[in-house]
This record gives sequence, structure tokens and C-alpha cells, in this order.
Amino acid sequence: MKASHLHLAYGTKVVYDDCSFNLESGDKVGIVGVNGAGKTTLFRIILGQQQLDDGEITLPSLRLGYLPQEITIPLEHHSITVWEYVAAGRPVDNLQDQLNQEYEKLAKYPNSQAILDRITNLQDLIDSYDIANFDYELLKILDKMHLSSLVDHKMSELSGGQKSKVAFARVLFENAGLLLLDEPTNHLDVETKQFVTNYLRNYKGTVLVISHDIDFLNQITNKILFVNKTTHKMKVYNGNYSEFRRQYAADLAAEDARITEQEREIKRLSEFVARARATKRSNTALIGMGHQREKVLAKKLEELGTREQTYARVAINITPTKQSNKTPLEVQNLSFHYPDSPTLYENLSFSLTRGEKFLIVGENGVGKSTLLKLIVGELTPNTGNVIFGNNTTVAYYAQELEILDERRTILENTTSYDFTETELRGVLSNFLFYGDDIYKKIAVLSPGEKARVALCKTLLKRANLVILDEPTNHFDPETQKIIGENLRDYDGTIIMVSHNPEFVEQVGITRMLIIPSRATTDDANKSSKPEPHLALIKNYSRDLLEYYYYLNSDLV
Repeated sequence: MKASHLHLAYGTKVVYDDCSFNLESGDKVGIVGVNGAGKTTLFRIILGQQQLDDGEITLPSLRLGYLPQEITIPLEHHSITVWEYVAAGRPVDNLQDQLNQEYEKLAKYPNSQAILDRITNLQDLIDSYDIANFDYELLKILDKMHLSSLVDHKMSELSGGQKSKVAFARVLFENAGLLLLDEPTNHLDVETKQFVTNYLRNYKGTVLVISHDIDFLNQITNKILFVNKTTHKMKVYNGNYSEFRRQYAADLAAEDARITEQEREIKRLSEFVARARATKRSNTALIGMGHQREKVLAKKLEELGTREQTYARVAINITPTKQSNKTPLEVQNLSFHYPDSPTLYENLSFSLTRGEKFLIVGENGVGKSTLLKLIVGELTPNTGNVIFGNNTTVAYYAQELEILDERRTILENTTSYDFTETELRGVLSNFLFYGDDIYKKIAVLSPGEKARVALCKTLLKRANLVILDEPTNHFDPETQKIIGENLRDYDGTIIMVSHNPEFVEQVGITRMLIIPSRATTDDANKSSKPEPHLALIKNYSRDLLEYYYYLNSDLV
């Protein structure tokens, strides 16, 4: 893959300015940069969805596999099963029909070179799909991504996390020569993420991945493509993300030293030119030297580099406006299932104490997000009650981001009577919105930018019970750390669903609710996982969390 002299601008906003880079076949490339730098835009260009103002990207003749940030299952696919949806990633039957049609044409026109060429191309494509191992490869991917129990489920019956995993499984099954993955680890439980990591590490094709997941990037990448929002340039760094950060820090230091020296030279030239201009006309020698220095000065000013923008982060005031009583939430004998679906939990009971930080964990599809929706009243339990204590105020961050008004600006969505515009600007800077960014309408933002606005709006409510569903998706590590530190110091109560162990540690989780997978029986070894009503409440520890995720232990 080769990019030559890419240039793209939206009006006066420059995205790329004369960007060039080369990638080799089989490279595993992490694409990094702050939000708005143009990472997803690069994918859209490769996919033919965005035109460049100038330059070109040359791609080898490879099939493309693409996983977008926002997974949307077309309506026509809602009624098909998971197996059918994933299997369609290798459209062998359709290709075989096309091949048969070409053979019928060849019988009529046996000397047609065009028909013979099409037959050759179709046969090569069918062969590339490895028909002999079709079912085996499909079953392996579905099993490793914990989707085997869902193969007969219709796509419309799946949770948001399950749909994301199914879409990812289809992309992997396509066996494309070039994979474009945009935040692929969002919504993945830890065990599935490890399978995907191993799969991509051994993938024979080329992988381009946009991700804020440092551990994931470190494990799979051999190169990092950095998209610089300040200079509008791109640069390829050899090595993984940690090596990129080391090299980039050295580049920044060298560039800062170069600019500092340029500034000193410009100052010396400016002072000389000023003296020359102020001298008497009779001093022709000094005046002439001044004219010469003016030309040099003009060139130096033109060549002066631009330092990377840095912004001070401020503390976020999320102190609750009022205190809840000692038990802000109690769940009593809760049972729930969706129509025509198995029970997710039965007689589930727990209560929270004021100031507690409570984590809900489990594989995709066990009902973590559903439980949060039951708590906030978006869903009604089949049996049981959700009881809020006196003075409990609730702020809820959902993955669907429904709290945002897309017609309004960032500032309008986050405006609060408790904060001045100056204070809001400081808070929004923690979420990487600076200057005139706050006047952008929500509708024009990327999925990651929308997520950041939604979390900011949630925290600004200063409620005493904050409910968070995967709050770190799309966030760079620095922002995750800032939010985690603010939540650690928060003296209200937190309920959180998260697959990010580092963030969980930062927040200071005290207890966790483990929702096991629905009961399944393996006739070969006669073993079974716990029933839904055996959900466990344990005091939190990192070892316990990793034990659960990585060993998939019973823990009962």
C-alpha cells in the first residue's frame, strides 16, 4: 500500500497536507492520533467513500474487510440467523452460480477470451475462500468468539455487544487480504479480545487498525501510522505503540529544539533589520546589509515550524449537589427475559451503600446493559423491584448515547446552571474539545466525539448515583486516566459495566457482580456453567477479575 502526496481540506480546515507513506504486505499497522486528526477519514478514502483533493492511494488487488466503529445491521439481515450472516462473508454459493453462468456462455462462445478470463478470476476467488475448510473455519471463529450458542438466533434478537461480535466474526471469516478495523476492541469481553488479538497477530494479510487500546496495539502491531492533527502530516514508526511513544517523544524534543533555535535566529535577524532601518541614510553599507537580512528573515519565518498543541487539563467538579441516604439503591428478587428468549437472571438481589463503586462483569450477551436499563427504568422486570433510596439522583451513561441532542452544539448539550461558560470550556478540554470545537453540532461529530460529549454531560449532572455502560470506549489513554482519577475521588455511588481492567483499577472498584453465561451442558464432559440466578457478588480484586475472565471459572 502506497500513499503519495495526499491533500484534503474541508473549506479552510486542512486534514492532510502533502502526506506520503509506504506499507508492506503483511504489516500490522496501528493508526493513532487525537480525535479529529483524520484517522477514520483515511479508511473512508481507502474504501472509496471519500475523495481526495490531491494525491492518491495505491492498493494491491486484495479483498477488503471493514469493521466500522458503529455497527449497523441492515434491515434485510434482521431475519437471518447468526450462522447465515457470518457465512455470507464468503459468498461461495453466489460465486459458484456466477461461475456456472460463465461456463454456459463459454459453451456458446468457446473462443471468447473475455469469458475465459472471467472464469479464471471467479475460480481463483472461490479457491481463495478455502471451500474445503469452510464449515471448520466458521465454527472455529464462532466458538472462539463465544457465539456458538447463538448460531440459530436471528440477528434481530441479539444485544448490541453480541451484534458487534457477530459483525467482527464475519469480517474475520471473510479472509480478506486487507483488514480495516476501527476501534475493534470496543464492546469485546476480555476473553474474546484475547482470541482476536492472537488471531490478528497470526493473520497472513495486512491489518490497519484504529484503536485507543494500548495493550491491544502493543500485542499486534509492527508499525504505527501517526496522523498529526497539528501539522496535518503522517509518519510511519517501526515497532508497536510503546516504541512509537518513545520515538515520538524524541521527535518532539528534537523538533522543539529546532524551533527554539529558529526563534533565536529570527530574533537576531529582526533586531538587526530594525537597527538598519533606523540608521542614517548615509550608512549605505548597514542599510544594504539590512535589506539582505530582511530576505533571510522572510525565509526563516516561512520555514518556522509549528509546535505541537498542548492543553492544560483541569479537575472536573462532579461532587454531588446533594447526598443520598446510606442505601441509594436496592434490587429485590429481580427476574427478566426478553420475549421468546431465555431468562437472563432470576431472583437477583443486591443493595449498594453510599459511596460504593460497583462493577458488573460477564461475557457479551449475559445481560449487563440490560440490567442497567432495568435499574434506570428503561425496561420493566418480569418480577422483582428496583428501589431508590431517599434523595437519590441518577445520571446514566448508555452506549447508545441517547442523551445527546444532535441538532444542538457541544456547548448547548453540556450547558449547566452550575457552570459558567469558562468553567465548561475547562471541563470540555478534558474531553479533547478546545476553542471553537464547542460550537460544533453533535450531528457532525464522529462516534468517538459523541461518546466523549455524552460522558461529559453525564458527569456534569453531579448526581449522587452514576451509572456507566462501557464509559472508556473511544477514549485515548490520557483521557481515560483523567476520568478514572476524577471518578476515584467522586464521593457518590457508581455502578459500572466495563471490560477495561486498567480503568477499573483507576476508579477504585470495591465490589463486583459476576453474571455467568446461561447454563450449557457439554455431553462430553458432563460439565455446566452456573444458572443465571447464581450470579455472584464478590469483593473486588484484580486477581479475581482476571481469574474469571481468563479461566472462565465457575467461582461458585
